[in-house]
Amino acid sequence: MKCPFCKHPDTQVIDSRENDEGDSIRRRRRCLSCDKRFTTYETVELRMPQVVKQNGNRAEFDPEKLRKSFRLALHKRPVPTEQVEAAIDQVTQQVFALGEREVDSSEIGAMVMEALRKLDKVAFIRFASVYEGFEDVGDFADVIKELGKSPRRSRPVAH
Repeated sequence: MKCPFCKHPDTQVIDSRENDEGDSIRRRRRCLSCDKRFTTYETVELRMPQVVKQNGNRAEFDPEKLRKSFRLALHKRPVPTEQVEAAIDQVTQQVFALGEREVDSSEIGAMVMEALRKLDKVAFIRFASVYEGFEDVGDFADVIKELGKSPRRSRPVAH
């Protein structure tokens, strides 16, 4: 760490302490040249990757856009808010865990589709129809048929 007073490149750490929350470290330092003391703070910098759109444009990853996609797909569906927020957090963590500087929007879309498939089949079909660009009723039928192959939750039978 360079001394802020004399700009000498060598300093010595005298004391290190973690803050109460445990998310930063306070360090007392001493310049080996001018002997002045100063404090630095060390924190983790987490950066989400850039999203590469289909047209090649790049944009910052925006959790609010993710939330909006879930909200549109789940509009008037009986899914608890806690489950929706957990799914959004899960997708955000998956994107971050990729460890890449850039992620294709299609990869994020696939993560959203998988999360919606687990949350609500109707919401999954809504999202898939836009994401996959369904052209006609046959596209819906194909997805519904594919969903029918996965285990279904039981429904009460009306008498």
